[in-house]
Amino acid sequence: MVFRRRERRGFWAWLREGVWPRGGWRRAAEYVSHRLRRLPDTPEKIGRGVWAGVFTSFTPFFGLHFVVALLLARVTRGNILAALIATFFLNPLTLVPIGFVAMNLGYLLLGSRPAEGVLADLPEVFAQAGQDLWRNIAAVFGRGGADWAGLAAFWDEVFLPYLVGGIIPGAVVATACYALTVPLVRSYQARRRKALAERMAALEKNFAPPPDLPPPAG
Repeated sequence: MVFRRRERRGFWAWLREGVWPRGGWRRAAEYVSHRLRRLPDTPEKIGRGVWAGVFTSFTPFFGLHFVVALLLARVTRGNILAALIATFFLNPLTLVPIGFVAMNLGYLLLGSRPAEGVLADLPEVFAQAGQDLWRNIAAVFGRGGADWAGLAAFWDEVFLPYLVGGIIPGAVVATACYALTVPLVRSYQARRRKALAERMAALEKNFAPPPDLPPPAG
């Protein structure tokens, strides 16, 4: 294929770039910001899309964030592509603080206490729950026996606290991102329209027909 890498990346190279992208996180953030500003839509719709994507980043629907962000963008009438891009607010650098805040706040709101070691092993807990879910789905088709006890405990001890605790910080951070996105996109679009108008005026001046010459005397 034309766009295939000449050298295939190994697993560790892929993991390393997930933790520290090539060019650094600053360059990655600038790229995302550039993509958002160039979306062909109103600043308000792009801002609502960013709101949907960032809010989704605070939910425990790992593996379904694109779907959740798309649905929220449709409900809020936001830009869908902006919502999908903004889900990358959740990345290896923000995963731990988001999970820590959401889980602790969720336990506080629900009046419960975290199970021992659950906060330290949060990624492994979600991975194990995903494996249990697929194992039980396979059991429906006769591949082994289903055991929902682990998933029931996961719901009570992890998923529900994460879901409840992520609502408030997710809404706050998403609203702040909306407030930053709208004027940024509006300013960028205004500068782009001005630059386009100047280029069009220059083209009209360069290609304007010459003025009519006066008739020859006598």
